[in-house]
Amino acid sequence: MISAMTSYGNGLDRAAIMLESMIEEIDTWWTDEAQASPRSGSLVSSTNRVFVVHGRDEAAKQMVARYLEGVGLDPVILQEQPNEGRTIIEKFEEYAQVGFAVVLCTPDDVGALESEQDKMRPRPRQNVVLEWGFFLGKIGRNRVCALFKGDVEIPSDYDGVIYIRLDDFGGWRMELAREMKAAGLPVDMNRLVDASAR
Repeated sequence: MISAMTSYGNGLDRAAIMLESMIEEIDTWWTDEAQASPRSGSLVSSTNRVFVVHGRDEAAKQMVARYLEGVGLDPVILQEQPNEGRTIIEKFEEYAQVGFAVVLCTPDDVGALESEQDKMRPRPRQNVVLEWGFFLGKIGRNRVCALFKGDVEIPSDYDGVIYIRLDDFGGWRMELAREMKAAGLPVDMNRLVDASAR
């Protein structure tokens, strides 16, 4: 009986030491994004901010950004933000503090295997693929939604993931709203009809 009590006490002591170590690590290494200042390189992370990853299709970019505004969200388009003497990657890292990302996969470039250059296919721009991967890693797949326009090639690592077709009839609007709502964004579903008219 004494042996069992001693083991139990030793286990509690080890658990307490482990918890204290974890608390110390959190205090030392983790930052509270809600307290980070914009000039410290980390904008306040807000669930109503949606980064719009885009290529050269200006009409698609504007249509999606105005739609996001229409449902009560704050679209972040990198080129619309001040440069403040930063490199593109510095600016991107600062404004990438968002609750969701919409990736516009529009047929801006073409590509193929070197041995199959006669089989060129439309693709998103390289910056789109890079930023897409960044957001998948940073905020998770459930907070990134790809909108595909036309017969654009899907990156092979993304095969099997359900995406949304940026159709001419606007069906993408309801699907995107549903994805953002599921991710916890404050989408005002009552404003969908008005936003669809944009």
